[in-house]
Amino acid sequence: MSPATGDDAAVYVLPDGQAIVQTVDFFTPIVDDPYDWGRIAAANALSDVYAMGGRPITALNLVAWPVNDLPLDLLARVLEGGASVVGQAGAVIVGGHSIHDAEPKYGLAVTGLIDPGRIVRNTAMAPGDRLFLTKPLGTGIIATAIKAGRASPNQLRLAVETMTALNAAAAEAMLEAGAVAATDVTGFGLLGHLHIALSGSRASATIDATSVPLLPGVAELAEAGVVPGGSRSNHSFLAEHLDWGDLSEPHQLVLADAQTSGGLLISMPEDGASALVEALGRRGISPAEIGVVESGRPGRIAVTGGLEKEPSMSRNAV
Repeated sequence: MSPATGDDAAVYVLPDGQAIVQTVDFFTPIVDDPYDWGRIAAANALSDVYAMGGRPITALNLVAWPVNDLPLDLLARVLEGGASVVGQAGAVIVGGHSIHDAEPKYGLAVTGLIDPGRIVRNTAMAPGDRLFLTKPLGTGIIATAIKAGRASPNQLRLAVETMTALNAAAAEAMLEAGAVAATDVTGFGLLGHLHIALSGSRASATIDATSVPLLPGVAELAEAGVVPGGSRSNHSFLAEHLDWGDLSEPHQLVLADAQTSGGLLISMPEDGASALVEALGRRGISPAEIGVVESGRPGRIAVTGGLEKEPSMSRNAV
């Protein structure tokens, strides 16, 4: 994370005026299938480049592996999964580094190219901007349900599809529409990342919980207490910055759910909102409009309405 802005990637301008964007991310397994874990970890790492409007070009594998406890053919499947997503992104894996560790971990260090005149920051949100989300929430809760044997095959399938979907098309659309403010939604959850962005932008926001898209069954899992520790930590951190309205605590935890490879949260001025929705639509993405940026105490978020169990991604899109 860039210390100056809270962005998850850093931009370095080269002497000839070109710029590179760099980031790194890795984590322990969140699904049982090693190939899917590799795909998810790669998509998650690449996301930070897309969130700033960059295009990934190279990646380095980062591996920690218990070589005496887990066979190397499992690691090979993890690396194959990562390579498949990196290739889909049009980038190349150029090497990496591995260590022995009791707990397996995998991820990427990613380098991309970015136009220094078109950097999309998380600190450029402005009052009047409309907020659009490009993926449903709930991957953290479903990952916890998988570990507890509480996730259905359909929930697993949809969660993997969501986490392995690249944010490349969404990034192209936001650049085409002229967006200057966005963040990807990952470990701090939707409202955690929004709070960070609003604090840096010296703005506040109102979120309509009714319009926030969820993966199937996520609200019910939260009501049953199937919530990861990271989501509870996010919720505690947000307490002094949130007006939750009438939202129940389990549903508050959904909005604070720690995501893996979540979508982009794009802040768009009123006069560019239609162009953004159209650009996303041409790329097969139906965004959800979930709120508005306002003047007010920096970082403050008010939540209105209640969660719908399975709202449409296109609901409220202009």
